[in-house]
Amino acid sequence: MEDKSLLLSLTGELPLFKIIDFLLENKGMDFSKSDISKGAEISRASLFNYWNEVEKHGIVKVTRSFGKTKLYTLNVKNPVTQKIIELEKTLISEAMNKAGRKKEILVAH
Repeated sequence: MEDKSLLLSLTGELPLFKIIDFLLENKGMDFSKSDISKGAEISRASLFNYWNEVEKHGIVKVTRSFGKTKLYTLNVKNPVTQKIIELEKTLISEAMNKAGRKKEILVAH
C-alpha cells in the first residue's frame, strides 16, 4: 500500500478528506460517484454520507451527464477548493524543505 498523501497525514482519513484527496490527486479528470468511492477507497455508503457537504461547499462540479449518471470533477474555481489546493502546496513545500535540510545535515557530516 502506498504512503498516505500529505493532506491525509495532516487531516486524518475521514471519508470526507479521502474524497477530496482523491479528487485533488486526479485534478482535471471526471468521475462517477462509484469511481470516486473506489478511488478514495471508501464505501458507497460513506460517499453518500459526505457527498452533500462536498456539493454544498462547491468542491465538485458536474462535467457531464448521461442517463442518470453524472460525472464530477474538482471545482478548482471554488474559493474553498483553492484554499485546499493552497494547503496541499504548502504541505508539499514544507516536506521538500525538511527533506532538503536533512540532506544538508547528512552532507555536512
